[in-house]
Amino acid sequence: MPRRPGSFAARVSAWQRRHGRRDLPWQGTRDPYRIWVSEIMLQQTQVATVIPYFGRFMARFPDIEALARAPEEEVMRHWSGLGYYARARNLHRGAQEVVARHGGRFPATAAEVEALPGIGRSTAAAILAFSTGARLAILDGNVKRVLARHFGVEGAVDSASVLRELWTLAESLLPARGIETYTQGLMDLGATVCARSRPDCAACPVRDTCVALRDGRVAELPGRRPARAARVREVAMLVVVSGGEVLLEKRPGSGIWGGLWSLPEAPPGLDPVAHAAKALGVRAAAAEALPPFRHAFTHFTLAVTPWLLRTGRKAARAREPSGSTWLALGEVRSAALPAPVKRLLASLADRGA
Repeated sequence: MPRRPGSFAARVSAWQRRHGRRDLPWQGTRDPYRIWVSEIMLQQTQVATVIPYFGRFMARFPDIEALARAPEEEVMRHWSGLGYYARARNLHRGAQEVVARHGGRFPATAAEVEALPGIGRSTAAAILAFSTGARLAILDGNVKRVLARHFGVEGAVDSASVLRELWTLAESLLPARGIETYTQGLMDLGATVCARSRPDCAACPVRDTCVALRDGRVAELPGRRPARAARVREVAMLVVVSGGEVLLEKRPGSGIWGGLWSLPEAPPGLDPVAHAAKALGVRAAAAEALPPFRHAFTHFTLAVTPWLLRTGRKAARAREPSGSTWLALGEVRSAALPAPVKRLLASLADRGA
């Protein structure tokens, strides 16, 4: 579709100045640290969910040095419930690298920013665009959707060839000035107008030149790979309670809920009492079945069968004793626990288990 040079960026920027978001807690600053934290939290997470977490996180870790000095467990506790916990670990490690390699000053070049853990090309560009005005293109999920629809880009947006095409397109559209307004405008447009489902095309500032709208293909674009059948992984969780405390295990750093405290697990179908005695050194007379629940991850669903075991003797695991701890049930709401585990234990605390 023919377009006037700069007209796309000009319309997006003008729309952002009139209708865009300007009162988010991480806006109105050039502080790269605050922008960095917000960009990481916003990955695969909605703004409304992020806002309260961002406030609490910044209150506890107001600068890079504070985050770098903090114990990982405390960082994870302030992230608990936000999901995708590798983001928190990468943010923590990144702060430590900034202090160690850059003297606590956030790096100023795209290559240096991308070298930090958990930061890719688009996130680095967003941080630098908002903090320094660097003329760099972003390409997050919302922007991919806007560009694919407006310019009629065919194919799955996560394929290598389409990504190359979208990056080339994104860079060609950059305005000569006002990169911050344009970048925020793209984000706002994708999040509030050009939504994945039920987009508000009538409110779109670039609707007059949108290929998808012209051709009646808004629902088809952007293209996606064929959906894979959802996998279900079954697991039993052992809720070992003694004297108002519950036994927890530290999960490995990699994998789901990495670095968080969680409940000991067992293969489904095993006798929970026998497994607790053998694997945990815990003796319980019987196990009470609790309501099962499911928790969806990006690529699979975890089907959990919890068992409540009451014991009169606290016993740490025979192996890796440093990886276990007892936590008072009354403290579970402030602990670094996965959200579904926290809900389960909070319900037990409420009923006086």
